[in-house]
Amino acid sequence: MKIGLDIMGGDFAPMATVKGALMARQELPAQIKVVLFGDETIIREQFSAIGASTEGFEIVPTTQIIEMSDHPVRAMSQKPDSSISRGFSMLASGELDAFCSAGNTGAMLAGAMYTIKPIPGLIRPAIAVALPQKEGGFTLLLDVGLNPDARPDVLYQYAIMGSLYSHYVYGKETPKVGLLNIGSEEEKGNLLTKSSYQIMKDTPDFNFVGNVE
Repeated sequence: MKIGLDIMGGDFAPMATVKGALMARQELPAQIKVVLFGDETIIREQFSAIGASTEGFEIVPTTQIIEMSDHPVRAMSQKPDSSISRGFSMLASGELDAFCSAGNTGAMLAGAMYTIKPIPGLIRPAIAVALPQKEGGFTLLLDVGLNPDARPDVLYQYAIMGSLYSHYVYGKETPKVGLLNIGSEEEKGNLLTKSSYQIMKDTPDFNFVGNVE
């Protein structure tokens, strides 16, 4: 397996992403390859600055960076040699098994939608994060920043995706699905959450438990 990492993307890149790559290399099995995307000179300088070696990593040199302020879709076409564009290109061709970046979120969405292509019928992809619970275990939260405006049918699909991910990746037999809202009562919330509640409450597609505060 090969995992690609955008070294140039993120608020504290490239040093933070270099340190993250080193931490990942220590945790991951030896047969998993970590591929670094970015300016090769900068990458090697950052490794040297903390006394680390690039041995054990593969570097794909790139000459462009998609900045946080860049228009996502235009940047993907106008900066084909950026770390994000090259990463998605290699993911689409099968040269990578996964690609991740802490950089321009919109560009990551554009890459997922237009380079990789979504599962047929999927309206929008989502970013999920696992939040630890006090009593142990975790709550999987979708979406945490990819889509600023979501329709009820999109939230419905988030529920399906989150339930399936919890079941097949984290091994939860029957994951519970809750709609994050300002109150637990059915009539609480804005038009979006009220409409989403009505769609979800009678669905057989997942174990819906109602609103959660």
